[in-house]
Amino acid sequence: MTVTRTIGYIVGSISSTSINRRLARVLENLAPEGIELVEIPIKDLPFYSPDYDADFPQVARDFKQAIADVDGVIVITPEYSRSIPGVLKNALDWSTRPYGEMSFFGKPTAVIGTSGSGVATAAAQQHLRAILGHFNAVTMGQPEGFIQDRPGLFTEDGQVTDDSTAGFLVGYLEAFNGLIARVQHSAELVSA
Repeated sequence: MTVTRTIGYIVGSISSTSINRRLARVLENLAPEGIELVEIPIKDLPFYSPDYDADFPQVARDFKQAIADVDGVIVITPEYSRSIPGVLKNALDWSTRPYGEMSFFGKPTAVIGTSGSGVATAAAQQHLRAILGHFNAVTMGQPEGFIQDRPGLFTEDGQVTDDSTAGFLVGYLEAFNGLIARVQHSAELVSA
């Protein structure tokens, strides 16, 4: 397969049994021809403090570079206490530092998540969208990715067992790919 576009993804959980990590593997497997999904890991980032601004740690520089190196980012978030997990907020804080160097500025970004709840990760995604708006990310509005997990929906090896869910996820990836193409085209017109 010739890769024409690379999409990074951030899993907002560091749990070894994360259902959102299983969703990430499913998205990797469903990626359209020419699209490669790569993880942008967050688990090794220390807690952000302005004390680091004078001597930015390598792990944070690598995280910011990973965002810069991809055409777009999918944030796959669990919902903890009706919001995003602290580890994800910490990573997002690192993405804005040093001051004035916002990694998500103008970056095509999509949000999705899964939980066992009937409303899935709707509250967390609402908070995440507010944060991304402050970052001036170009966030995909539709389709929204509220995936209700149920036993056996996603296998450990990244397969989805429900045809309608698989169809939705393929459409979601195609819509995000379309957003990335529009943002890149606009950038080309501006720079021409």
